[in-house]
Amino acid sequence: MPTSSLLHVLETHRVIVCVGSGGVGKTTMAASLALTAACRGRRVLCLTIDPAKRLATSLGLKEMTSEERVVDPALLTARGIEMKGSLSAMMLDGKQTFDDLVRRTASSPERAERILSNRLYQHISGSLAGTQEYMAMEKLHAVHNDPRFDLIVLDTPPTSNALDFLDAPERMAGLVDSPTMKWIVSAMGTENKGFSLNLVGNLVGRGAKMFLHGISRFTGAGFLEQVATFLTEFNDLFGGFRKRSEEVGAALRSPDVAFVIVTSPAPMAIEEAIFFAERLREAGMEGDALVVNQVHGVLPEIKSTTSALEAEARPILDGSGLDAGKMVARMRRAYEDAKARAEADRVQINKLKSRLAGTMLTIEVPVFDRDVHDLDALANVGQALIG
Repeated sequence: MPTSSLLHVLETHRVIVCVGSGGVGKTTMAASLALTAACRGRRVLCLTIDPAKRLATSLGLKEMTSEERVVDPALLTARGIEMKGSLSAMMLDGKQTFDDLVRRTASSPERAERILSNRLYQHISGSLAGTQEYMAMEKLHAVHNDPRFDLIVLDTPPTSNALDFLDAPERMAGLVDSPTMKWIVSAMGTENKGFSLNLVGNLVGRGAKMFLHGISRFTGAGFLEQVATFLTEFNDLFGGFRKRSEEVGAALRSPDVAFVIVTSPAPMAIEEAIFFAERLREAGMEGDALVVNQVHGVLPEIKSTTSALEAEARPILDGSGLDAGKMVARMRRAYEDAKARAEADRVQINKLKSRLAGTMLTIEVPVFDRDVHDLDALANVGQALIG
């Protein structure tokens, strides 16, 4: 059975993960949900891993950092909005999160510092594919039990990256458990602190030895020594990383985690939302709600004749130099365009509901007259979300 309301989701979950394709207003929905929950009495942390910084502006903050920034309740009071709880926001720093994980997992502070100062680690921790997504999960896991917060709202990257974000814990566990990584570390020896091309040649064969000799002419043997040192030291983290990855993966499937899929009525966005709902189900995680943003409202039929409309327009346009007939014709074209957009939206939304067979709560958020970039507008969106 689908969830009864999005307000129920806000009040009964510890974590809400907002997912969806780019350009559908996912960041706005995450901020609106966080603000709405805070106004209703919950202590909320809004965490974004989207590199865009629109969230800070929307929440009245000058900037978003890797430390929690509290939204000033006075900003809401000045707008006639009462905040019964509290709202904090922060942006994920993947590199810092990875460093913290190394310090927590390493067997000693000295070993942790050796890893952190290793050039290969410094490159991997900042640019390895999937690291950002896994560190988002790690950060979410780290704050999950923080007693300062009742609710954490996570704003994720666009859908393709969000899929990586779902798979990241399993991929990280698979990486540290891979036969290749185990063989390299075993062959080098956990106590080995040195490295030589002869050793590598003995390990991987004469052809590879010649190849590595060639590489060393460009990178220097020092770089290869950094590789060997990193792998040897990293072996110390294998057990801790694997355990942590399993914990993170299990946390995503916890009943106190809710997934809200955000989409727009655009055909491609609808297809991605359907795909993501199915992907969640395959991963053992049910979507709790689906938000269709930027929906054009259905317009009533125009019953007045063209001549009647022109007669009504003439007194209004008197002295402006504008022709009533041309103005009414333009208005009719604008009306027909708006009507066509609304009808197209309904077709796509009906398709969405049909494909998901009523398994998810579906909420429609209308197109607003102005951009959503401040607390007033976020509060209005929140009202639309919870009805």
